[in-house]
Amino acid sequence: MMTNKNFFIIAIDGPAGAGKSTVAKKLSKRLKYVYIDTGAMYRALTYKLSKNKVDINDESQLKTLLKNTILTYENEDLCLDGVKLGNEIRSNEINSAVSAVSGNRFVREFMTGFQRKIGEQQSCIMDGRDVGTVVFPNADIKIFLIADSKMRAKRRYKENLQKGIDSSLEEIEKNIVERDDQDSKREIAPLLKADDAIEIDTSNMTIDQVIESIMKIYLEKTNV
Repeated sequence: MMTNKNFFIIAIDGPAGAGKSTVAKKLSKRLKYVYIDTGAMYRALTYKLSKNKVDINDESQLKTLLKNTILTYENEDLCLDGVKLGNEIRSNEINSAVSAVSGNRFVREFMTGFQRKIGEQQSCIMDGRDVGTVVFPNADIKIFLIADSKMRAKRRYKENLQKGIDSSLEEIEKNIVERDDQDSKREIAPLLKADDAIEIDTSNMTIDQVIESIMKIYLEKTNV
């Protein structure tokens, strides 16, 4: 899959809670690149499936729903069918269901096509679980963030508190471990580190330290 080389693409992959979204969001502001949260897209679709009571295994219903789904970004806010989304896509119910939805091949094709169009139109930082392996295998920079499950759970718990989301630390870690297992074993676009991705263990690093590590890679790559 070729990308428009007028634009620069940074792909940040890794498991749930490794810091992908936080790092990508802050890095995008630093570089003045568009930030795209692919995980939020899958959560949005999972939310719509749940709201419309559509079974992910019902191929006909699923295709109809996808055909009538519009995802857009307005000032980096994700909108589903013209409505800006918030914490409703971060609930435990969505957390438990999103891996099965994102592992569906029809959903994957729909999302991958949408994400590639964004990258063909502007420089961007895109985070997710298959951005460097499937969506943009020719990304200019590929980063794979990891962290131990307990640290990832603490981070997610802290995020939830800040957003006013009621959650249990133990339940979050359980969901993270289950999600890791589901994502790595799924047949369609499993969680994998690209051969040319640079791995960064964020367990004992601050967000700023992670960003500085990636900035060093970026500056070396661009010869700035």
